[in-house]
Amino acid sequence: MADSVKFWFDPSCPWAWMTSRWVEEVSALRGFDVEWKVMSLAVLNEDQDVSEEYRAFFPRALKYTRLVAAAQELHGQKTVKALYDALGARIHLGGSTNPDEVIPAALAEVGLPASFAEWADSDHYDVQMRASHFDAMERVGQDVGTPVIAVNDVAFFGPVISPAPSGDAALKLWDGVVAVAGYDGFFELKRSRTREPIFAAAATVPAE
Repeated sequence: MADSVKFWFDPSCPWAWMTSRWVEEVSALRGFDVEWKVMSLAVLNEDQDVSEEYRAFFPRALKYTRLVAAAQELHGQKTVKALYDALGARIHLGGSTNPDEVIPAALAEVGLPASFAEWADSDHYDVQMRASHFDAMERVGQDVGTPVIAVNDVAFFGPVISPAPSGDAALKLWDGVVAVAGYDGFFELKRSRTREPIFAAAATVPAE
């Protein structure tokens, strides 16, 4: 039984998106709430030696992270999840790499004014965004990425899954996560990824 579930995500991460779809499915089936919290791949890698190609991605990712951070501060959890869903559908299902297309459409879908897009280029809520990010990192260590999930305040990186299971398969995987979270001595379980993210059909992307 999960009494408390927190989920940290960067809107740009396809693996976090996949895991979030599974967590959403299980929360609906089991009837628990999830606290959706932002973290940042840009912040995670700001002092790391990464490729120029990967570093070039960070400004775009930071726009989405800042936008969600602003939504949390100004409108709360309900808007955070709705905005994440709207952004992710366009980024991951729609395959868009253009924030100037993704952000206005996502804001319109969740009922936020077009002017809210200004927060994507503002550092006004960076203190809160970084605090949320480092809250996740302090729970799991510095050698992981997104997503991070905490079950009853026991946090893990992942699980990294593809595709996101549904129905009984989703519940079985969830029960496994709850089980390992309940054992104080459990730390790590990992194997190399052998497939790319397998998303739902692109037809599920909302029409513009």
